[in-house]
Amino acid sequence: MAADENNETNESPFTRPGFIVSAVVVAVVLVLGVILGTVGIVNATREEPTAAPATTSSAQESEEPSEPTEEPAAGASICGLKGEVLEGTVDEAPAAEWEFQGTIGYPTSEEFGPGKTDENGVRSCFQHSPEGALFMAANAAAQGSDPETAESWIRYALADGPGRDALLSESGGVTATEGVRLQVAGFRVLNYDGDTATVDLVIEGSAEGQEVTMSAVYSLVWEGGDWKLAADDASAPVDFATITDTSGYVMWGPNGG
Repeated sequence: MAADENNETNESPFTRPGFIVSAVVVAVVLVLGVILGTVGIVNATREEPTAAPATTSSAQESEEPSEPTEEPAAGASICGLKGEVLEGTVDEAPAAEWEFQGTIGYPTSEEFGPGKTDENGVRSCFQHSPEGALFMAANAAAQGSDPETAESWIRYALADGPGRDALLSESGGVTATEGVRLQVAGFRVLNYDGDTATVDLVIEGSAEGQEVTMSAVYSLVWEGGDWKLAADDASAPVDFATITDTSGYVMWGPNGG
């Protein structure tokens, strides 16, 4: 889709004053609330980001509960995925098998994860690497969209921290998504140090015949052998903005890259 379509004319409802922060939030980004299983952990007020750099290093078995019975050794994967990488980035599209949860595609890989699916359908266990963080973020863009898994997923995916209880208290029920389509279309890894990761996803959305391109920046931490959404405070661990230019991103998604 044309990256600058949502800036062309006020004929598009996505360009009317206030609509970017209202209807995109309500009709498309509220679905970003759905994408996270909670409206309260999405910050939809960020201005359009400037382009930044996007090294490479690409499981799915059904198991019982998402939480481990014992805390894994520091840095170890909750399900034993090999290939720990403590620095670097991802500058080309990793190989992935794309599956769908509802209409939203999510990537899977024997190398990068998810390595577990629990009895509630929650996918977890991503490799301790830049790619693992990327796969976690891209799965997050689908996990919360399903009313069957949203609540269980956000309770697993939200890290411990002083903001966890407040963020969970702001969780909303899954909003109906009929007529709204979202799809991961690209990424850039903004930061990675082994303990934390910041992943910026391009998400293309459409509703009522209109299209919009969005940036969703996920703040992640390595905790308990898996990547989780940061909960350092009650501010949103996912920062959202509409964008008009995808240069600087690596194109990647179920529709090709």
